[in-house]
Amino acid sequence: MKHQPLFLRLLLKAAPLILIALTMLSCTSHDNTAGEHPGLFSGPSPWPEIRQERIGTLLGPAMQRAEAEAWAVVCRSNNNDPLAAHVGCENAVAPAVFAFQQRGGEIFSLAFSPPGEAAALQELGLQDSVVVVDYNIGAMRAAAEWLSNNTTGAIALNYSSSNEFADGLSHTQYSAFTGMMTPGARNRIVSSEELVYEWLSVKLPAEVEIMAEAAAVTAQWQHEAYAQVVPGVSTDRDIADFLKAKMREAGVTDAWAPDQNPLVNSGPDRGHAHATDRVIQHGDVIQIDFGIRVYDRWVTDIQRFAYVLHPDETEAPARIQQYWEVAREGNRRALAAMRPGVTGLQVDVTQREWMRENGSMEVFWSTGHPVGYQAHDVGPRLGGGQLDREPSPYSFRELREGMVFAFDGFYKWEIEGGTKTISVEEMAVVTESGAAYLTAPQEELILIR
Repeated sequence: MKHQPLFLRLLLKAAPLILIALTMLSCTSHDNTAGEHPGLFSGPSPWPEIRQERIGTLLGPAMQRAEAEAWAVVCRSNNNDPLAAHVGCENAVAPAVFAFQQRGGEIFSLAFSPPGEAAALQELGLQDSVVVVDYNIGAMRAAAEWLSNNTTGAIALNYSSSNEFADGLSHTQYSAFTGMMTPGARNRIVSSEELVYEWLSVKLPAEVEIMAEAAAVTAQWQHEAYAQVVPGVSTDRDIADFLKAKMREAGVTDAWAPDQNPLVNSGPDRGHAHATDRVIQHGDVIQIDFGIRVYDRWVTDIQRFAYVLHPDETEAPARIQQYWEVAREGNRRALAAMRPGVTGLQVDVTQREWMRENGSMEVFWSTGHPVGYQAHDVGPRLGGGQLDREPSPYSFRELREGMVFAFDGFYKWEIEGGTKTISVEEMAVVTESGAAYLTAPQEELILIR
C-alpha cells in the first residue's frame, strides 16, 4: 500500500487508457471493443523542454558524482554520437563540439560550431554560449584549446568499454581531438561512462508520466491481440501482425529490433526471436513480449500471458495455474524489494529464491533491466543471482529514485520440445520509499476460449 499514492497519480494521468486495461484484465475472454488511438503520441514532442530540464537539473549532480569538471561531446553528420540528441547536436553537419563545465555548482554549456549551423544554435538558445568557428580552424581545435586553457579538473570524453551510450567517440575522432590538447589537458582525460550512467539512469517525473501512458497502451493492445486468437487457425505471426498494425495506426514505432518486436511464442522457449507461423493450439501457454517507442524517444517493455482452453475446460489446469501464480508472486516480490539503496543483485536474489522454493527450473535471464530511452537502458541490472554465472558490475549498483525498470517474475518447466517460461514482465519506477507500477499489472492468466 505504500506505493499507492504514486500509482494513483499515474492512473489519473492516463485514466482513459488504463481503465480500459483494468476492465480487460478482469475478463477471461475478450472482444475487440477497445477504442482506437490514431496518432496517440503524434502531438509536439515534449523532448526539447525535457532535455533542457535534464541538462539544467540532473547533469550537474551527475558530473559531481562522476568527479568530472568538464564533458565534451563531438558531433558530426551521419554516424553521430549516441548522445547527440541528449545534448542538442543531433543536427550537426560539419563537426561540432558541445562542452559542459561545472562552475560553482552550476553547469555552463557552450557549443563550438562552424558558421553553417551556428545561427540555428544561437536562435534555439540551448547553450549559454555559441562559439562560431571558422571552417579553416575547425570546431574540434577550438574546443580542444578552450578545454586546455579553461579547465583544471577531469575532462570526460565519450569512450567506454562497458557503456555503449558513452562510447560514441570514434578512434579517429579521439586521436584527432586529444592530439589538439595540451599535454596537461590530455593527462586529465577520463571516460564519460560514469557521468553518462549517473545522468541517464534517472528519469524526470514528466518522463515517467509519458512512459506510464505508453505502458497502458502497450498492455491494452496485447489484450486486444489475444481477443483475436482462434485456436487451430491463428498463428503467432497473426498476433504479431495485429500489434504491428496497431502501432502503424497510432504512429508509434518499435521499442527494439523490428523483426523481434513483438515476440509472440505459443511453443517452447525461443529467447529473443521473431514470431513464427506456428498454429496456436488448445493447451498452449502464449507469451507476448512487446514494446513501443513514443515521441521517437521513450520506450516500453511489457509481457502478457494467456492460456488456450480445451473445449471441455473452463479454467487453466491446476499445474498451469500454479506456475502462473508463482511467477506473478515473484514479480510482486521483486517490486517489494525495489527501493533506493538496494542493489540490483538483491532484487534478483529475492525473486530467484522464491522460484527455487517453488520448484522452477533455473532461468538464465536477469530478473530485470533499466528501461527508458532504450529497452535495455542505462542503470543497475536486476541480475547476478544466476547459478554458474558471474554477476555484471551493474548488478552491484544501487537503485535510486527516478530509475525505471522492466522486470519479470519467472517460472520455467519442461514441455515437449524444450522448456516453457512464464515471465511476468511489468514496468515500475523507484520512488522515495519503494517502487510503483507504471500501469496496472496483469493479475490473472488470460483465458482464450
